[in-house]
Amino acid sequence: PEHMAAFLSTVGLSAFLLFLVQPVIARQILPWFGGSAAVWTTCMVFFQLVLLAGYAYADLLARKLSPRRQMQVHAVMLLVSLAVLPIAPSEALKPADADNPIGRILLLLAATIGLPYLMLSTTGPLVQAWFVRRHAGTPRVASVWRLYALSNVASMLALLAYPPLIEPATSGREQSLAWSAGYVLFVLLGLRSAWLGTRGAPVIVNVPAASPSPDDTDAAAPDTEPAEPAPAGPRAQLMWLLLPALASVLLLTITTHITQNVASVPFLWVLPLALYLLTFILTFDGRGWYWPRTYRVLAAVAALLMTGGLAWRLGRDWKPDDGVDALLEHGVMPIYTAVPLYAVGLFVLCMYCHGELVRRKPATAQLTRFYLMVSLGGAVGGLLVGIVAPLTLNWTWELPAALTLVPLLLMAFAQRWWKLPALLVLAGCGWLAWDYADQVGESGIAINRNFYGTLRVKSVGDEDSGGPRWRLMHGVITHGEQWQAPARRREPTTYYAPTSGVALALAGLRELAPGQPQRVGLIGLGVGTLAAWGRPGDTYRFYELDPAVLDLARRHFTYLKDSPAAIETALGDARLVLEREPDGRFDLLAVDAFSSDAIPVHLLTREAMAVYRRHVQAGGVIALHITNRYLDLRPVAQALAHEMGWPAWLVEDDAATTTQFESDWVIVTRNAALLAWLKARTSGSGQALEGPSRLKPWSDDHHNLFEVLK
Repeated sequence: PEHMAAFLSTVGLSAFLLFLVQPVIARQILPWFGGSAAVWTTCMVFFQLVLLAGYAYADLLARKLSPRRQMQVHAVMLLVSLAVLPIAPSEALKPADADNPIGRILLLLAATIGLPYLMLSTTGPLVQAWFVRRHAGTPRVASVWRLYALSNVASMLALLAYPPLIEPATSGREQSLAWSAGYVLFVLLGLRSAWLGTRGAPVIVNVPAASPSPDDTDAAAPDTEPAEPAPAGPRAQLMWLLLPALASVLLLTITTHITQNVASVPFLWVLPLALYLLTFILTFDGRGWYWPRTYRVLAAVAALLMTGGLAWRLGRDWKPDDGVDALLEHGVMPIYTAVPLYAVGLFVLCMYCHGELVRRKPATAQLTRFYLMVSLGGAVGGLLVGIVAPLTLNWTWELPAALTLVPLLLMAFAQRWWKLPALLVLAGCGWLAWDYADQVGESGIAINRNFYGTLRVKSVGDEDSGGPRWRLMHGVITHGEQWQAPARRREPTTYYAPTSGVALALAGLRELAPGQPQRVGLIGLGVGTLAAWGRPGDTYRFYELDPAVLDLARRHFTYLKDSPAAIETALGDARLVLEREPDGRFDLLAVDAFSSDAIPVHLLTREAMAVYRRHVQAGGVIALHITNRYLDLRPVAQALAHEMGWPAWLVEDDAATTTQFESDWVIVTRNAALLAWLKARTSGSGQALEGPSRLKPWSDDHHNLFEVLK
């Protein structure tokens, strides 16, 4: 029928645009806030809050206004939302400092896409309400829940299509224009759906006075509903909120855990979200994909195994002979074990939460209220993980807490005979969570958590390995370490060893200009290790995004304090700070910000290189630290250097020891004498990056991490 085609196309397109706009707009504002992965989390909180507002709007229209008035109000709102197109963030909202940017991000998103996103979010529940009105009293009304499953299919398509297909083929501006064109089409479809859905009189049927509670069998749910349940009361509506809230918390905390504390693999955040959406699709499809008894057992097992994964103690008995790789894996479950465990576990737990949610779905007369409570639950979960936890907790304690809630949920919903096994699962999860907390605190010196992530200073090493050292960690990424023995405190470690590319470049510049003071800049402070190379008369200026890093480097490490050089620090995104500073006279500007998966791409584009070039004096050096387990950034650096017309020399330092890590530095300079000096001293570990790269130079508008995956 005509109205069915309109309903399906409207719901499908709105859900596709709803998820597509998230990476489109987040990519544009990411460079303004230092490229931090927390920007994605904050964006997700905004999207959940606006989704909640949209569902509240739909619930209000459906319950309070006549069909004709619904159409009129919604039509006006759709047309007004066109005024903000095309979507483009305002330059006036760029941050000027490194203060907590959550409020600014929320304001920027509200001004840029707030109204269009609100209208997209209203579509699902409104169209379903109109569908129910057209088919009230007929068996077809039961298929309204499949419209919700369809919307999640469209959302997943947008999620999976963006990284490999849309992002590589289009620029940021092209994505904004294409999305805006799609939104215009959506408005036209929305207007037609409103007209079709609210015209004509529905068939009125009686609603039964009572309905049995959900059974406890694994039987498939029927595809039709000859009798609708009685209106749900406050207790049932509370479950509509709590179940999706727990699922939302699990999604966000598990995503954070596997991307920061298991492996810094690019795009790993896509997997949990895809599985989360898949559980919505399966449970709302109405074809019996959810089996209560089976998933109850699976949820108990998953909660135990995932909490046990947190307490994994691999590497506790590490010895120096085991090598650096084993050292870096200390306390971390291997990626090939952890990712499947948490991915499958998330799927099982979300299937349980969403399956129990669907078993408690209401009469279609309460459809919009049901979706409002589901959205409220998702928003509550997002707020707890994205805003409340970073501001109140010093570590990601929300994950073990969420996993411990699962057996409590099992006890609440299970029959009496199942309560004892659920209690045992609760005890097991509690003990494992306590063991995890003990592990986090083991050898701990300091913990600090803010918008940019969780930092931990820990003590490593013993007398057999040369004595204790303090190390700064962000998830599984080491940001530097220092010997604690006074005689060795000024010894450069990790990626700044004497044989590293940046140390050799400094040595070469000194030998070619003996006695001349050096001015050195570094993007990415870490613990301040580079300051160990400073001499009296030198000036070292460090650019750092996260204020907590600077605080920890000053309070728990002494590289900055002990350096004979004059030390300067600048807080904020390095590129934005450099853009505001006058032309510099750096002899060497080092860029060390690419060791994790959420690399700040805006620091590795042609626009960024133009800023660096402006701050480096004639004969100076731009040193790019491109060491990364999962990304091969050599062709990116080569393409940028070739476009600039500057020669590039790659120094691969394989002399890994207890404290000196393998590193790859690209030295970009027009100083022919320095290049000759480097070639003579790195004949076996260096190579020229000559000619055009296999990649086009990255720009602020066009870059693709997929093309550099190892």
